[in-house]
Amino acid sequence: MIVAFIEQEDGRPDRSSLEALTFARRTASSLGAPLGAVLFGSGAATAAASLGAFGVSSAWVVELAGLEGYAPAAWGRAVSQLVAATAPAIVLAAGNDRGQEVLAYAATMSGAPMAANCVELRPGNPFEVTRQRWGGSLLEDARLEGPTHFLTIAEHATAPEEVPSPAAVRVEAFAPVLADSDRRVRVVARVDPEAGKVSLADARVVVGGGRGVGGAEAFSELEELAGLLHGAVGVSRVVTSAGWRPHSQQVGQTGTRIAPDIYIACGISGAIQHIVGCKAAKAILVINTDREAPIMSRAAYAVIGDLHTVVPAISAEIRRRHAS
Repeated sequence: MIVAFIEQEDGRPDRSSLEALTFARRTASSLGAPLGAVLFGSGAATAAASLGAFGVSSAWVVELAGLEGYAPAAWGRAVSQLVAATAPAIVLAAGNDRGQEVLAYAATMSGAPMAANCVELRPGNPFEVTRQRWGGSLLEDARLEGPTHFLTIAEHATAPEEVPSPAAVRVEAFAPVLADSDRRVRVVARVDPEAGKVSLADARVVVGGGRGVGGAEAFSELEELAGLLHGAVGVSRVVTSAGWRPHSQQVGQTGTRIAPDIYIACGISGAIQHIVGCKAAKAILVINTDREAPIMSRAAYAVIGDLHTVVPAISAEIRRRHAS
């Protein structure tokens, strides 16, 4: 059996988890193995029931009293105990912050190996994987030994894909036994984004700004363009370091990894850490005065010019077409 750790919010599975689940289903199909899932929190049963569309036959729902929010050690303990009870050959999750953390805990508690950011699996004896290192600039072949292999799947390595004939999912409750230490770290409060705002991770259009924007006030031009395109604003690390924009908008290796239909990069030079975050974009449009900027090598389209002239002109043309 292969078991996937699935993140969900209000009964809806997270897109990154569905990417990893699609990867898991293809592996399970090649091995002739059943596919299961484990989910946590309020709404988990609803989300679990929807996973038949992605080939899941069994799902375990974990609800922890007093730990309604995220609790990495507690979730890792639950996954490790589920592994002990069901003996899957592979446990995997999305290669995002939460997936990496929960599986690291679970693997350690299970005394099993873990490989992060995998893009290819070769089950067998030995069990081999290919995984991304150094922000995706290097591919590494690795071997894992043990009865159960814990893996995270590189984000955007696989697009979510439903099966032609969904089946009903057998959903069961799973109650782990937790140690006091498992409860020490937990989310106790959340600050939700403004109503109507498009999530950076899910946006189909992202307008990015870097050092070349010039300052916090100048981002109003990018906000306007993103709003007209029903998109989101993203930024480079230097922008968050300067305090111009919050870290939640950072695109990059230590920020959010995006996969929009188009990424409009304004005044961004394109350090490798930023490229890691935006390389899954279907197309990149660069607006920059520096035709030698590293990000130009990734661009499908480029405008060599002052973003403070180009961006308002684009917005004006969009408004004109909307009005006509």
